[in-house]
Amino acid sequence: MTIDRALIEKILPVAQQAGEAIMEVYHSEGRIHVAVKDDRTPLTIADKAAHTIIAKGLRDLFPGIPVLSEEGAAVSYDERKNWDYYWCVDPLDGTKEFIHRRDDFTVNIALIHRRHSVMGVIYAPAHDTMYFGSEQTGGWRKKEDQDWQPLFADKNAKAWTAIGSRSHASEEEQEVLKAYPVVKTIAAGSSLKFCRVAEGSAHIYYRHGPTMEWDTAAGQAIAEAGGALMTGADGSPFLYNKPSLLNGGFICRAGNVG
Repeated sequence: MTIDRALIEKILPVAQQAGEAIMEVYHSEGRIHVAVKDDRTPLTIADKAAHTIIAKGLRDLFPGIPVLSEEGAAVSYDERKNWDYYWCVDPLDGTKEFIHRRDDFTVNIALIHRRHSVMGVIYAPAHDTMYFGSEQTGGWRKKEDQDWQPLFADKNAKAWTAIGSRSHASEEEQEVLKAYPVVKTIAAGSSLKFCRVAEGSAHIYYRHGPTMEWDTAAGQAIAEAGGALMTGADGSPFLYNKPSLLNGGFICRAGNVG
């Protein structure tokens, strides 16, 4: 499968359509209705609408490639362990941000090949900003009506900015960051943290607490396409299609120290 710009440009409108559906709910009057899933995470009609658009769009475009989505039906490891390629999708990443009407939520679409995230598309509809990345294309960002701009992680910085979550920060994470030349810490929601590292406005994103594969797959592909490094917290390769879709800790950083 050739992961070139032509392939990615087929996916961008799918992400944008999902984002438009999300924004219809976001701009609706009154409180956003929230259900609670079995894993105690929130679910809104925007999550469901975006999932429907993305699942149909990807299956229409690429009928032979399975779709694994946070809001889709559960797929057993026995079924998916033999997948060569599959789509890993979070239709609305940052649901808590969305519910509180903070703008840092995203649509995440990644392509996984043999346990590696090889392509990612992230759309931030409230910012009208699209990111994509793969090894073949490099990383790119388009804000509103501006031209596409390449992404480059800031590998030469001597003073680093760490980026983390508003709702998942921990003391353990702060301890780990002491090993890096961090002079400032900022917060952002959803997969935009990976995008900030990819574009050079942040230098390290460390996450100790649990995430799911669809939370990280698109962001990892974009960050790495911009030249950043991402590993498990212990330095091991960060892989996908595990027996459990729950991730361990990870570090996404602009480069090695020293």
